Amino acid sequence: MPKLKREGEADRGATDFIESLDRGLRVLELFGGGQQPMTLSDLARAADLPRATARRILFTLERAGFVASDGKLFRLTPRVLVLASAYLASNHVVSVLQPALDRLSSEAQEISSMAILDGNDAVFIARASPTRVFSSGIDIGYRLPAFCTSVGRVLLSRLSDDELAAKLEATNMAPLTPFTVTDRKSLLQTIISVRVQGYCLVDREAEPGFRSISVPVRRYDGTIVAAINMGAHVDRVSASEMVERFLPPLREAAASVKSLLV
Repeated sequence: MPKLKREGEADRGATDFIESLDRGLRVLELFGGGQQPMTLSDLARAADLPRATARRILFTLERAGFVASDGKLFRLTPRVLVLASAYLASNHVVSVLQPALDRLSSEAQEISSMAILDGNDAVFIARASPTRVFSSGIDIGYRLPAFCTSVGRVLLSRLSDDELAAKLEATNMAPLTPFTVTDRKSLLQTIISVRVQGYCLVDREAEPGFRSISVPVRRYDGTIVAAINMGAHVDRVSASEMVERFLPPLREAAASVKSLLV
């Protein structure tokens, strides 16, 4: 039975790695694919685990209150939100940026979000939306491939050219829309340009009919720690208007918190 491995596991000492804990966390992650509730067989197959092992993991998670079962199907409980809220409450970037995102969204009357890089994904960890805008899909915790999103490309721009090339080489370039750029050489040059110009505009590459513009959020020493964006439907806001209307306030918001981030 192959072991479930995480990125960077090979760099850790064998005596420091608790495989049972890792397997339990991976089973929890499987519920995030939008497939819950799931049967024991579903989970065991998806995690590549023996049924007996998956059963013990689920029993433990159920005893801890993170999973509930009707005897056949397993689903997450609201207790898992404790893990997410603990991260958000302890994240200095979120606490500092949320008021700035709220101001951006209110003034522009568009959705504004913040993301960080996690592996090959951009993960959205803060969000603000004007009351008149209804949006589904992208919310806190939502993940999108970094290579085809404006926030992701801004975050990737902090890598050196060699690190960026290696990152793109290891990335699955499955297109999300007909407009998604998947050529690695082209993406490399695009992200290098993002580093130089200080912002990124992505047009319908991550979501059909949706444009997004992002800028880096830098801490006091200039290191990029997050990216903030504003997005709008292509029928309402042109690409040129994204730059003219949204780029200045995005840059102002990012600059306003630089000295507060350590």
